[in-house]
Amino acid sequence: ARQAREDHWTHEDFLQEVLATEITSREVSAVRHRLREARFPETKTLDTFDFKAVDGVDAALVAALARGEWISKAENVILAGPIGTGKTHLAIALGVEATRQRRRVAFWRVADLVRVLVEARDTRDLTRLHRRLERMDLVVLDELGFVPFDRTAGGLLFNLVTERYEKRSILVTTNLAFSEWPKVFGGDEKLTAALLDRLADHATVITTKGKSYRL
Repeated sequence: ARQAREDHWTHEDFLQEVLATEITSREVSAVRHRLREARFPETKTLDTFDFKAVDGVDAALVAALARGEWISKAENVILAGPIGTGKTHLAIALGVEATRQRRRVAFWRVADLVRVLVEARDTRDLTRLHRRLERMDLVVLDELGFVPFDRTAGGLLFNLVTERYEKRSILVTTNLAFSEWPKVFGGDEKLTAALLDRLADHATVITTKGKSYRL
C-alpha cells in the first residue's frame, strides 16, 4: 500500500499486485504442506546430488523425471544398485520435486510400511490405510531388500502395488537384483514375479553402480 501511494499506482495495479502476492503465498504454503505430508526423513535436492561420483545415473534422464510427466501417466521408477550409491537421495529429491508441483507424496521405508500394513490388518483398519495411500500421487518405497518378511506381509505389499497399478505412481529403491527379490518375499516366487510384473511395467529403471559414496 505504501509503494502504491508513493508510485501513484492505479487501483487496478494495486489490486493486481495484492492478488499476485496472495497467489504466491498460497503456492508456497501448499508446497510446505506437501513436504510435511510426505514425511521425508530429510530433505534432499537434485542440485546437491553429485552425478560425477555415481556411475550409471544419467543426469539428463533424472532431470526429465524431475518434471513429473511420469507421475501424470501413473508410471513407476525403480532405483537399483549397491548400498551407498545415491538411491535414497535421488528418491527423496524426485519426491521433493513432485511436492513442488503440488503433488501428494508419501515416503516409506519398506520395512516400516509392511509393519504398518500388518498392524492395520490386525486392527481391521487396512481399508482406511489403503484409502489414505490411494490419494497419494506418488508413494516412495525405500530400501526394499534390507529386511525380509513372510508371505503374509508380502501379500499385503503386493495388494498395495496392485491397487496402484496404472492408477498412481510408485518409486522403489533396492539394493537387490530382480532375481534376488523372492528371498525378500518369503521365497514366494510366483508372488514376487507378479509384483515385479506390475512394478516394472511402464517403469523407468535406473541402475546405480560403484562403491559406497559415503565410504
